[in-house]
Formats: sequence, structure tokens, C-alpha cells
Amino acid sequence: MKIEIRPFTDLYRDGVVDVILPIQKGEFKIPITLEAQPDLLDIPGAYQKDQGNFWVALAGEEVVGTIAIIDLGNGVGALRKMFVKDAFRGREQGVADMLLSVLLDWCGNKGFRDIFLGTTEKFLAAHRFYEKNGFSEVAKRALPSRFPVMEVDTRFYHYPVDS
Repeated sequence: MKIEIRPFTDLYRDGVVDVILPIQKGEFKIPITLEAQPDLLDIPGAYQKDQGNFWVALAGEEVVGTIAIIDLGNGVGALRKMFVKDAFRGREQGVADMLLSVLLDWCGNKGFRDIFLGTTEKFLAAHRFYEKNGFSEVAKRALPSRFPVMEVDTRFYHYPVDS
């Protein structure tokens, strides 16, 4: 099935939640609720402001993946909410690559110089994916002061944008 990447609209709100929560809670046993993630209840207010954005990967009309960038100012962004449904993962599907490509193109066009992200130790495949795509692990102390560290984040990455 053809995958299409589109900017988030309210039409995709339930689909976004249906992708993210089962991965967090079911697959990785992270004890987190929708209420503990107010950003998911206000995606435009949390992500689609300044130079930030939020995208969904669609298989037909089904949301199968998500990715976002928060504009932290001064050419710095925080990559957030990168999730892909299990059935759509892997090189053959290419959903994660498509999502990241759209985000990196956006960041290059919007003048970002640096992208940072935080993730949990449990997301081993994500670590490999980020490293394969040019992200380098950094210490928490190397993060910009305005980086939104989540309680579950224990591993951090940096990507220098070639704009």
C-alpha cells in the first residue's frame, strides 16, 4: 500500500493517539497515559507553531506513523513523537525513513542548524535507526537549556542540519 506523509490536521487526532499509546504502553510497558501527554491533546498548540510541525504517515486513511519537530528558537529543534505501527516498520516499508526525510527537509528549509531528541533505553531499534541516519549520542548535559526532557528519556541524540 502506498504511504503518504501529510501535516497533521484534527482529522488525524484519534489516529495519532491510536499509533502512539499502544506502542508506549503495550509494546514497551511505559506507564504513561494520554492525560500525561497534553501535547497529544493540542498538537497545533504544542508542535505547529513558530517553525515547528507534526506529520502523519498514512496508509490509505489509516495513520501508521508520526513525527514532530518543536522549534526551540535560534535554529534548534527537538524531534518528538516518532512512532511507527509495528506492521509498517522495517526497510521494506520505509515509513520511518519517509517520516524522517520529510522532517529533515523541513528543518533544512526553515533554517534549523541542530536537532536534538530524547528517547528511552528500551527503544533499541530506534537507537540503531537514529545512528544509521547521522544522529550522534550526546550526554544529557549537552542538550540546550530549553530542550523538553521527558521523565522517561535516558538517551539523547544530536543531528547537525546541513541547510
